[in-house]
Amino acid sequence: MECISYKKGYKYQLVETYTVEIPITPETDISSPSEFITLTSDGFLSIKKGYAWDGPSGPTIDTCNFMRGSLVHDALYQLMREKLLDNDPTRDLADRLLQKMCKEDGMSSIRAWWVYKGLRIGGDPAAHPDNRRPVIRAPKGCKENT
Repeated sequence: MECISYKKGYKYQLVETYTVEIPITPETDISSPSEFITLTSDGFLSIKKGYAWDGPSGPTIDTCNFMRGSLVHDALYQLMREKLLDNDPTRDLADRLLQKMCKEDGMSSIRAWWVYKGLRIGGDPAAHPDNRRPVIRAPKGCKENT
């Protein structure tokens, strides 16, 4: 039987590699197992073409002034889930960075503050290693690759 393996929960896919300098600087360069995300020790985050993310989360609207920040934020949370970045203090830095990027992209200060507060209240599980998206196999009866 021919099988596929996939993950659910993504809405967007990057069509060009995006690189940005951020204030999060690990001791050494890191790269996600998928190799879609790299973060250098001097703070350059690169997210490769083809990366998929779910956009802004929670009770919100996916607006243009939220997309760039959500991309970077989701990539950083993924690095925390993969245990490549420590949750403390990285999570707060990632949440603040999202707030800053949203404001730079034209979001009102009040909405950006609410985005930050929402993440502080409910965002911890999304950065936790136990919250990795499961691999699903299809069709029914497919087994894990060995």
